[in-house]
Amino acid sequence: MKKSLISILATASILFYFISTANAVGGDYQPVQKTADTQTDYIESITHKEGKWYITVDPIEWYEGKEADEQFLKHEPDSGLDGAPDGYYIVNDDTTATTYEISPDAAVLMQLYDRTGDPAELETQWNEPVALDEFAKLYAKNDVLDLADFPYHLTVKDGVVTKIVQQFIP
Repeated sequence: MKKSLISILATASILFYFISTANAVGGDYQPVQKTADTQTDYIESITHKEGKWYITVDPIEWYEGKEADEQFLKHEPDSGLDGAPDGYYIVNDDTTATTYEISPDAAVLMQLYDRTGDPAELETQWNEPVALDEFAKLYAKNDVLDLADFPYHLTVKDGVVTKIVQQFIP
């Protein structure tokens, strides 16, 4: 599902505030290592039903660095730019949603989320572990920061999600 322009602009303005925070952190950012079990998605919903957690996702292609520049120029040749703005590029050609069960032991690692309800207190903490039920509560809460605007890297083994990593967006 493609994000609305208003949602993207709102997220961009909030994230602009954090660019200086990310830069202040220095070179701590590390791209998520892709494996055969890793996929990148937008999360459409997280639900709890009959004692189990489920996640519905829209798959995307996430590119960084040189790959992002190549994909950007391929998809947007008339942009007038020499490469992907901010060093990343997302391709979302397939908007088919898929639902997976989430393992009760799934690791959830967050980079940025609303901890206090005060936008001035939002700060990046790399790969901060969060309990699955807490993540579901945070995802549903979108008054300060909408977590649906971030891509997530999911590790899926035998059709079950075992790890969820929020992708930091510079």
